Amino acid sequence: MLVHNWREVLKRAWSVRLMALALLFIIVEPVYTFVAATWVSRNIYIQLAMSAITGLLTVAAIIARIFVQQKISGDLNGKPPAEG
Repeated sequence: MLVHNWREVLKRAWSVRLMALALLFIIVEPVYTFVAATWVSRNIYIQLAMSAITGLLTVAAIIARIFVQQKISGDLNGKPPAEG
């Protein structure tokens, strides 16, 4: 079941933004591995850094998901956010 303001959540929630950034790193990592294997000597530190960044972004997204974002969540008493 979707939340009542799912479009607003997709546009403004930090958890969604961080997960999109983590997805970008997940997509870039195999592309880099392919390019590095064919053109350049592989650098294990870059691969480790990309994996670490992806993991940290995912953890940050989980943390961002549990915090209230006033523009999206509205009041703490369960009221929907104000329109506009």
